[in-house]
Amino acid sequence: MTVAHPRRFRNQLTAQAILDQVVRNREIHMVTLNRYRYSEQRSCKDLTDLIERLDGQPRELIKELSHHVSDEARHAVWLTDLLYDLGEDIGTPPGSSYINEFERLIQNNAALDPEEVVIDALAAINVTEKRGCEYFSAHIKALKNADQTSENLKIQETIAKIMPEEVGHVRWGNRKLAEISHKSSNHKAKVDAAKRKYMAIEQAAFESGMDIMAGAEFRRLENLMKVVDTLPVWQRPQYLVEHLPETLIAPELQKTRATMIQKAWQMDPVNFVQKFIPMFFNNDLSNAQNNIQKVSAKKTN
Repeated sequence: MTVAHPRRFRNQLTAQAILDQVVRNREIHMVTLNRYRYSEQRSCKDLTDLIERLDGQPRELIKELSHHVSDEARHAVWLTDLLYDLGEDIGTPPGSSYINEFERLIQNNAALDPEEVVIDALAAINVTEKRGCEYFSAHIKALKNADQTSENLKIQETIAKIMPEEVGHVRWGNRKLAEISHKSSNHKAKVDAAKRKYMAIEQAAFESGMDIMAGAEFRRLENLMKVVDTLPVWQRPQYLVEHLPETLIAPELQKTRATMIQKAWQMDPVNFVQKFIPMFFNNDLSNAQNNIQKVSAKKTN
C-alpha cells in the first residue's frame, strides 16, 4: 500500500530547519501559532461538512469523525487561549493560506459514490495530519533548544498537549485506510490512488504558502502538473482548465509578496537593495527570511 509522508520544502528545507528559525523571531513565531489555531479551527468546519455529506453512514465513521471534531475544537481553544493570554492576534492569519490552497486544489468530487468520498476524505485528512505532526514535533524540539523563557515554556506546554492527539489522528487514518485497502484489490488501488493524489495536493499547498520568491508562479504550475499526473487521463484536461488560471495569477501570492517586500524596505532600504533583492531573484527564501529577522532584531534592540 502506498505510504504518504510529507516532503521537505523544495526538497531542501526540513521542518526542523524552518522551526529553528521561527522561534528566534517573536513576530513570525506568533503568526505561526495563529496559523496553527486557524488550521485547527477550520478543521472543525471541514469535518462537520464531511459528516453532513455522509448523512449518518457509515455509522462507526460518523462517530469517529465527531470525536475528531471535538479534538480539533479543543486544540483551537488551547491555541486561542494561549495567543489571547500573550496579547497576540487571534484573527485570520496574514499571507497565503495553506488550507485555502489545499481546498482549491481538491477536485470536485460531487460525482463520487459514498465509498469513494470516504476514501478521498480519509486520504486528505491523513496527509494533512502527518504534516501537522511533523511541524509540532519540530516546534517542540526548537523550543527546547531556544531560550527557556516563561513565554516559550508556555508555548511548548500547549503544543505538547496537542501533539499526542494529532499522532492518534494519524494512526486512526492509517488504520481506516488499511481496513478499506484490505477489502479487495480494487479497494487497494483506489486507496493508493487517493494517497498519491492528496500527497501531491498537500505538497503543492504547503509550498504555495512558503514560496514567494521570483518565479513562484511557475513552481506552482510545476506542482499543479504533479497533481494532474495523479488523476485518471480523462479527468486531467478539465482539472487543468479549472485550476490553471488562479495558479498562474495567484492573487494571494502577489499580496503576500508585496507585504514582505514593503516590510523589508521599511526596515532597512540599504539592506533591501544590497541583499534582499538579489536573494529574491536568486530564489533564496531561507536567507531572505533570515536577513529580515536579523534586521528586525536590530530594530528591536
